[in-house]
Amino acid sequence: MKLVVGLGNPGKKYERTRHNIGFDIIEHCSEALNIKLDKQKFKGIYGEQTINDEKIILLKPLTYMNLSGESVRPLMDYFKINLEDLVVIYDDLDLPTGKIRLRQKGSAGGHNGIKSLIAIWERKNSTVFA
Repeated sequence: MKLVVGLGNPGKKYERTRHNIGFDIIEHCSEALNIKLDKQKFKGIYGEQTINDEKIILLKPLTYMNLSGESVRPLMDYFKINLEDLVVIYDDLDLPTGKIRLRQKGSAGGHNGIKSLIAIWERKNSTVFA
């Protein structure tokens, strides 16, 4: 099982801004993979689909960016998703527009959404993330 999370902020004010690129990518993946974002739970909107015998979950947390962990962690706990099966898509102001970076480790680099994810994992000791 894989979880792909797109970070952003809810509301019209943030639509189509660089800060919401995570939401935009999840919408694109939803259309391209025919995964309906039709479930609202875990403080977010998500959809799931099995593709090539692998369950894929797409999630848009509806918390503001600074509280993203409050959506991601409960969903991961519920579905028993391992940390290595998580992909988080978010804006990084340290990168030029149009560039992407893939990494398995690192700090939050000042990004409040990533800080939230790290903080909630450190607060809750769970064997899912061991």
